[in-house]
Amino acid sequence: MPKKGAGGNNSKKPVPRQSQDDDSNIVFGDDTSKKRNKQNSRTAATKQQDDPANPPGQEVPKKPDTRQLIGGASWTGKLPVNLLSEHCQKQKWGKPDYTMNKTANGFLSSVSLKSTDPKTKETVTLPPFVLPPSYKDLATQPTAVEARHFAATYALFRVCSMRNIHMMLPPTYRDIWKNDFEASKKEDIKAGRAWMYEADPFAAKQTQDEAQAQRMRKWAEEEKKRRNETQQSISIQLGSASTENGPNNTTAKGWAQAPKLEMGKRNRTQVEGLVQQNAVWNPHGIEFPKAQCHNVIHELTNLGFRQSHVEEAMTYCKDREEVLEWLLIHVPEDDLPAWSLPEGYTAGISMASGNLKRDAMIRRLADAGYSTDLCAKTLDDCHGDERHAAEALQKSIIATLEHDVASLQVDELGSAQTWTEEQATLSAIFGQRFRSLSSSMSEIHLLLDHFTACELRYARNDLLGEPMIFNIVDWLESEIPRIVENPGKLRDVSAAITGLPQSGYTPPKSSAYVKPRPASVNWKPGSPESLHLYDRWHSRQDTPKQREMLAIRHSLPAWKQKEAITDSVNQNQVTIISGETGSGKSTQAVQFILDDLIQQQLGSAANLICTQPRRISALGLADRVSNERCTIVGDEVGYAIRGESRNRPGHTKITFVTTGVLLRRLQTSGGRIEDVVAALADVSHVVIDEVHERSLDTDFLLVLLRDVLAKRRDLKVVLMSATLDATVFEDYFKHTSSVGKVNIEGRTFPVEDFYLDDVVRFTSFSFRNLYQGREMDEMQEEDPDVAKSIQGLGMKLNYNLITDCVKYIDQQLGPQEGGILIFLPGMIEINRTLDALRDLSNLFPLPLHASLMPTEQRRVFPSAPRGKRKVIAATNVAETSITIEDIVAVIDCGKVKETSFDPQKNMVKLEEVWASRAACKQRRGRAGRVRAGKCYKLYTRNAEAKMAERPEPEIRRVPLEQLCLSVKAMGVVDVPGFLQRALTPPETLAVGSAMELLRRIGAIEDDELTALGRHLSMIPADLRCGKLMVYGATFGCFEACLTVAAILTVKSPFVSPQNKRDESKAARSSFAPNEGDLICDLRAYDGWVQIKSRLKYRDMRSWCEQNFLSSQTLSDISSNRSQYLSSLQDAGFLPPNYNPNIPTPLNSHNNNFALIRALIAGAFNPQVALIAFPSRKFAPSVSGTVELDPEARTIKFYNQDNGRVFLHPSSTLFDAQSFAGTSVYLSYFSKMATSKVFVRELTPFNAYTLLLFGGPIALDTLGRGLVVDGWVKLKGWARIGVLVGRLRGIMDGVLARKIEDPGVDVAGDEVVGIVRRLVEFDGMDR
Repeated sequence: MPKKGAGGNNSKKPVPRQSQDDDSNIVFGDDTSKKRNKQNSRTAATKQQDDPANPPGQEVPKKPDTRQLIGGASWTGKLPVNLLSEHCQKQKWGKPDYTMNKTANGFLSSVSLKSTDPKTKETVTLPPFVLPPSYKDLATQPTAVEARHFAATYALFRVCSMRNIHMMLPPTYRDIWKNDFEASKKEDIKAGRAWMYEADPFAAKQTQDEAQAQRMRKWAEEEKKRRNETQQSISIQLGSASTENGPNNTTAKGWAQAPKLEMGKRNRTQVEGLVQQNAVWNPHGIEFPKAQCHNVIHELTNLGFRQSHVEEAMTYCKDREEVLEWLLIHVPEDDLPAWSLPEGYTAGISMASGNLKRDAMIRRLADAGYSTDLCAKTLDDCHGDERHAAEALQKSIIATLEHDVASLQVDELGSAQTWTEEQATLSAIFGQRFRSLSSSMSEIHLLLDHFTACELRYARNDLLGEPMIFNIVDWLESEIPRIVENPGKLRDVSAAITGLPQSGYTPPKSSAYVKPRPASVNWKPGSPESLHLYDRWHSRQDTPKQREMLAIRHSLPAWKQKEAITDSVNQNQVTIISGETGSGKSTQAVQFILDDLIQQQLGSAANLICTQPRRISALGLADRVSNERCTIVGDEVGYAIRGESRNRPGHTKITFVTTGVLLRRLQTSGGRIEDVVAALADVSHVVIDEVHERSLDTDFLLVLLRDVLAKRRDLKVVLMSATLDATVFEDYFKHTSSVGKVNIEGRTFPVEDFYLDDVVRFTSFSFRNLYQGREMDEMQEEDPDVAKSIQGLGMKLNYNLITDCVKYIDQQLGPQEGGILIFLPGMIEINRTLDALRDLSNLFPLPLHASLMPTEQRRVFPSAPRGKRKVIAATNVAETSITIEDIVAVIDCGKVKETSFDPQKNMVKLEEVWASRAACKQRRGRAGRVRAGKCYKLYTRNAEAKMAERPEPEIRRVPLEQLCLSVKAMGVVDVPGFLQRALTPPETLAVGSAMELLRRIGAIEDDELTALGRHLSMIPADLRCGKLMVYGATFGCFEACLTVAAILTVKSPFVSPQNKRDESKAARSSFAPNEGDLICDLRAYDGWVQIKSRLKYRDMRSWCEQNFLSSQTLSDISSNRSQYLSSLQDAGFLPPNYNPNIPTPLNSHNNNFALIRALIAGAFNPQVALIAFPSRKFAPSVSGTVELDPEARTIKFYNQDNGRVFLHPSSTLFDAQSFAGTSVYLSYFSKMATSKVFVRELTPFNAYTLLLFGGPIALDTLGRGLVVDGWVKLKGWARIGVLVGRLRGIMDGVLARKIEDPGVDVAGDEVVGIVRRLVEFDGMDR
């Protein structure tokens, strides 16, 4: 029954209740219906008589009829339903339509009016007249009849409120009209809805629809204008991204021919999931600068983003760039600015499926703003029920909706009838915009992109339990401007519409572990430990073995300078000791210092660290010194080299270490000088042996020690060398520390020198053999003078000459014992020499180089087996600090492999050069350590005169990016400042260029070393080769990448004879057509390895000749691979027991050449050339028109630095008309300029390789795509660029895990897998 209103007398008469059987319809019928009604009345009367509740003879009370129920017992006027019908007839409107809904509290009814145009016959149906939600309780009536008449009364009020028609209504409804309805009208008029009470509602609706349409058109025009203004301002705001830099501007037609970038649906879904789960925004919790807030909001809203979204992003991000990335990832696609979307983009993802019905359901669900994948998953979870899927999606946004619906009691039968009536009403109201999809689903097309949580909350709070679809639509059309302007926080619904967990700011966790700092040196004499050490040392001096050792030590020249050395060390912070070879400085100086401290009862303070340039030196000196002190290695004297150590902290007093080991101790200290000082707190003396070599590690150490000496005055530094230029080092230290100098005379036995002409004469070596491969007439023309012909040998070694020299020395020695030491440039030359000597049965040949394991290196010290003569083929590791007792003859080739920088290839390489005179003097001295000896120099006196006096400091011989990376890895923050303090500082401009290159290759980011950079700093190889090996181990193709790195370090195994160049190129290309030069070389090497294991040597040589391969170069590549493997194992990057023949995840993708090409390109970045194809041409064929491959000469190539470049004629791609896969770029390892700029060692690759492994990604804010490394253009979606950029950061985290635990298998990691798939299939799902 109607409830009290707000006006009038605030009282309503009770309305008599109607019986359950009464019909509220007004009946217009015939006699048949009257008879039926009479019969029903008689039946009812009979039932009443039989009812025991009514005793016979007692009169049963009559039920009130409709008039009495609505108007009261005395009402004789018309009822509201009749009045509304008469009004509709007068206005020539259609018959009113009533809807009825049963709720938990009663009944609700509403009226819809319709009108038909007599000319067009078009029927217009008005929305139901419904009271506002605040009057909902007033409209709820106890019976359906009362609800029907109440609805008629409100409909009359809506069209006749300006008339006194209420005087014709029953009293109760008259009061509601005057009080409640009038109050509601005033509220609506105040809210601007006066049109709701027009006398002609159809004309009012038409006017309102036109006004709404006008508003929407105006809003659309303003939005379009704003977007246009945004695009015009973008080029100013982010000009760096849209500026067409570099030679690509004028030469490659810019964006017109830029490759198109696409990402498959599955790949994109997985990448988005990885980014949203793993990407960390503002990991350090940096607060956005308040001073920049206004400018950033203004700038980004001008770019087309909503202000509310920008403000939300600023709460999660640290700067403008991160805010922009956050927005591009989190803002729904249909709400992104036009410039960030690809050309012709429409929201949603097209789907290809055989189930068209399912696809249509998913599209409809996705139209509400949910991700397609979430819609598909939800639909499947709901067993294909679209209605339930839509409900589940809405519940994911409004979590409390489920509880509210469950608490609502619904009459299933009534609700079905109500739903049918509501669908009919909606169809009448919305016309063509309404479509019934099924008995339970309908669709209304609105001027909206998607539902938001706002209308769902409104429906939950105000519309539950009644027909709500029209009300929702009506609310949306009135509220849409506000929703569009401020749609709410993205994070509130982001997880729900994507179905993915969201990442956010995670404050960094503070590590509970703090690396302990060593205790400082206690210089107080007489401590119990010092007294114990003194007693033990003193008692040992009287033992026979110790007296024997002392006698040997007394015979060394260094013993004469014992007091001078200890006095200088005690009085100065820095002592410089120069001593000839054999003087005993390396073994005696550290013992003099230790014995002096023990005798002063300061033994507990002693902790001497003596650095050596090589492992074998540290091992040999530890053995020799511990033997002289009658102790075992690891007790009082120990050593520490990479991967092996024998010492007892706190007990070992002298520790021989490689320079790198000490630097790694300082590397983890933190980089500040205070940290370095603390790392050396327990060290009393630092002794640097062979300082004259000026290695990179030594120069670094000197810079650090000079700073430490200024902070810690009790630390002592001793510099030692046989060929030391003491003045240079004295000048370096004298400004911060006191410097003392001690010189020790040498004690080597006489050594007789023989030069190349002597060797040739002694061995009767044939000059014909000396010039192998030359025609006799050429030799006669070039060799009128023997001296000139010998000098013409240059850098070439002749292994036959070395063999003949060994034979001659063996004959001269006869039955005398004594070994021969041969100095060679490198490991390859050692192997060739040993191969040449193996035919001599009386020799015991041994190798000695840095790549050997310590146990193998120690084999050179014992004597040879009886009847054999020991011959050691060694690199310069045997020059200093080690003594092989039985060496009596030295063969010196006069050459050394030095690290140098090749500007044409822009790479580090080991180059064979002349050794310095100082180095040759050291080599010569090895022959006179135990008795008189001889030195056979395989160079002339003139060549010796032209040698440099001392070797060039390594800091001048290596590219500075390698140097800067090593310095950065030590924890140094200011790299240029650090290098300026070096003994020989490099140029500042060169350092800056090197740091910029490190940033471009991904080794440094935000002035911090990346995980890739930390890997590269530990691998002793060219940065590009090291990067390739890191990528190979990460992506599961390590062996393949290792081989390519070795090929680059040596050279291609293919030979190209002058008269068979075309045949040679064809043979090379046959191994991997259109795959590039390096893949051809890789497959050729793999084929050689297989052939070598199956065929005899002769057949293998024949195979090589047929394929224009050099078996010697292939062997050199194999040796180089072994060197790299050894270095990687030493660095801890590979497990010590690594075996390439055992299946491992490291090599699970060795045959994936698309992936290998991508990794090669990533390692060579930024050495990239763009492929500019000509316009496409087509030709008719039987099956239709086909595209023709362009002619090779019409394809052009461009790089950033030189503009147009040309493929070298020796390349397998020189005549290529197409390239492997979807390649649109080439990577090159070297370039050379002659008449043109040529690029070599080429590898084709696709766009995603560039995007994932290239330089920084910038957004072209004119909406054309992405710009990589400032010049390479890609047409595509801006969001793809941001996703890939974030994927790069996640990949860096994978590399960080790998460096912390090299044994971890990351080849199967999900991130590695998606990166592998993206580069392999160029972003597509295959």
